[in-house]
Amino acid sequence: MFPDFFRDDVFRIETQRLWLRWPAAADAAQIEKFAGEAQVAQWTAHIPHPYPPGAAERFVVAARQANLDGGALNMALALRTRPQSLIGMISLEAHEATAIVGYWLGQPYWGAGLMAEAVRELTWLVWLTTDIDRVIADIMIGNARSRDVLLACGFASTGDSACTAPARGGQIAAERFELLRPQREAGLPFSARDRTLQPT
Repeated sequence: MFPDFFRDDVFRIETQRLWLRWPAAADAAQIEKFAGEAQVAQWTAHIPHPYPPGAAERFVVAARQANLDGGALNMALALRTRPQSLIGMISLEAHEATAIVGYWLGQPYWGAGLMAEAVRELTWLVWLTTDIDRVIADIMIGNARSRDVLLACGFASTGDSACTAPARGGQIAAERFELLRPQREAGLPFSARDRTLQPT
């Protein structure tokens, strides 16, 4: 479970270029616009294509409820210069000592390193505020952009996997990546409060 302050919809994360915030009802149109693009949906497990009318509103309600329950953290991505205008989503699901990260970004914003910036900051927050020791991601075979994001954030491939992708028809081939909690020298526990150590 995530800490209580994650469960308040005023919770924000600010990076150099981004705001990460709870999704809101006003984001539904942007979610439908960007997630509805075939180039985005095809690499995700849960976004159908074509995107059904009303699905974005239902997604926002479910995402906010999951945040409130404490087992997940679903955050809308927005540029700091336009904090109310959603450009993508990133999520974490907690499973005891492991968290699963997932994300998508609107196609106009690809190639600028924005998603790596979001993933990097979110994993730092995991080390700082939770007892989670490992963050994992399963990406579809051939998803080179997502692979580049994870490698840029220090994740390592652990080999072939499979993931349940209801929007893609069931179980699909995937590659698993993991990021372990950084450790100090001599095996002492790492404290994310010491930002002089960068994750590997």
